This record gives sequence, structure tokens and C-alpha cells, in this order.
Amino acid sequence: MDQMKSPAASAKSARGLTAKQRERYAAWLFVLPDALGLLVFVGVPMLLSLAVGFFEVNGFGGYRFVGFGNYRRMWGDPLFWSSVKVTVAYAVMLVPALYVAGLGLALLVQKTNRFNAVMRSMFFAPQMVSLVVVALVWQLMLVEKVGIVSRLAPLVGLSGISLLGDPNLALFTLVLVSVWFLMGFYMLIFLGGLQDIPAVYYEAAKIDGAGPATSFWYITLPLLKPTSFFVLLVSLVAAVAGGQVFDLIYVMTKGGPVNSTSVLIIYIYKQAFQFGAFGYASAMASLLVLALMLVTVFFFILTRGGRFEHD
Repeated sequence: MDQMKSPAASAKSARGLTAKQRERYAAWLFVLPDALGLLVFVGVPMLLSLAVGFFEVNGFGGYRFVGFGNYRRMWGDPLFWSSVKVTVAYAVMLVPALYVAGLGLALLVQKTNRFNAVMRSMFFAPQMVSLVVVALVWQLMLVEKVGIVSRLAPLVGLSGISLLGDPNLALFTLVLVSVWFLMGFYMLIFLGGLQDIPAVYYEAAKIDGAGPATSFWYITLPLLKPTSFFVLLVSLVAAVAGGQVFDLIYVMTKGGPVNSTSVLIIYIYKQAFQFGAFGYASAMASLLVLALMLVTVFFFILTRGGRFEHD
């Protein structure tokens, strides 16, 4: 009977694994490097930051347990609450602007042809440049009385303004630069969502007499719900704690003028590396991560994870 076993059964008995099991283990092996990287470089630092938040750290190796002292300090810190307000204002302006700009550009270059291919490349080109370089170039262009934007402003009746030096304009200017830099990335995401919508829906709507606006409102937007959910969630996290918010603001304004652009991540950096208050900075960072997690969970519950109504 043993001689009558099939080759597949012999291979299974020799190796002890089925084909499905081998595929599962192979998948885990592919995921393992990224999982270890996230654990070592993200998970462990987050836990250490949470722990350090309960200590007063002087920057020279001295630790003193203060319990919730750093969190009580936050409650009475006016600069902390000011940075929270600036962060909320920045996110409220940036996230909708990125959604509209990304979707608008995607609709503009949706059709596949040579001209649109060139336009897609142009819109995405800022992503190929270091954000520090982008911030430096924009800073030189916007600097008062010297930058090219400041020189051209009087031609449109905006003489005497300082886009980076005026507390009422600095944050809005940074939002515009952020949108310019990021809109090409979100354009590509929306393009992927648009290309997944079957053309037969638009053809049927056209036969029924629906115009472009009606098709967009009743076909495009509903079927873009998963893509919209992803864009809104990612742009929200980027606006609050993303690399672009820190690099761009730190290089261009360093949180000024008069703390008008001092978002929370900038304030955390200053507390840690300028004033040596590592425990206080860790407590604020832990609170920021917790707030982002709560907002993400609420967003998932509110939108059902971007799923369609019939799912």
C-alpha cells in the first residue's frame, strides 16, 4: 500500500506541510521584516515614551518619578493649549483643501493621453524633492521685501504684507505650501479610485439624461467612498503628526511669529531638544498619539471604515 502513495502525498509526508500551509508561512516570512521594523522602531519607542512621561528627566541621565505631574503641567500650560489650537486650525484648513485639490486634479487628468501623462508628472514632481529643500525655496520666495512673491505682491494690490511675518497670515501661507506639495500624491490615490469605477455606470447615466454634475454627485462620489475615507484619514494624521508638518513649519517659521504656527509637534520638539524637558515632551507625545487613535476609531465607526452602504 505504501508503494501506491501519490507523489503529492509523499511530498506532504516528507515535508510535513500542505501547500496551503507553506503559502501561509511564506507570507509570514515576507511580512516579518516590516513587522520587526515597526515593533523595534515604532512600537518600542512609543512604549518608552509612555513610560518616560511619568518621570522628570533632566537630559543628563537623571530620572525622578512624578506620576501624573507632567500631565497636570499640561493642563496649566497656556503654550500647550495654544499649540493645540494651532494644530486644530492647521488640520481643519489642510485636510479639506487636500481632498478638494487631490480629487479636482484627478478628475482633470483622468483620461489617459500624452498631455495628461505630462500633467500628472508635473503635479507629482514636488514629491520627488526633499521637503527641507522645498521649505527653503519657499522661504526664500516668501521672505519680506526680498522674495519674488513679496516683489510681485504690489502688482496685485497686496503691498506691505509679510506672508511669513504676519501672525494672521503665516499659518494660512503654510497651509497653501503644504497643499501645493501634497496634492500630487493624493491625486494619484484618487486616480486609482476613479479607474476602479466601471464606465458602464456613466454610460447608463448618460442614456438616462444625467449631466456631468449629476453623474459626479450620484456615481463618482458614492463609489469613491473607500478612497475618500483613506485620503481623509491619512491626510488628518499627516496634518497632525506627519513629517511634512514638522519639516515645513520648522524650516520656514520655527513656530513663529508669536507662536502663530507652533503646532503641537513643534512644541514637543522644543520642549525636548531646546529645553531638555524630555519627560514633559514624552507625556505630550503620548497624549497626541492617544488623541489620534481616538479620532481614528471614531472616524472608523462614523464611516464604517469607508465601506459601501450595501456591504
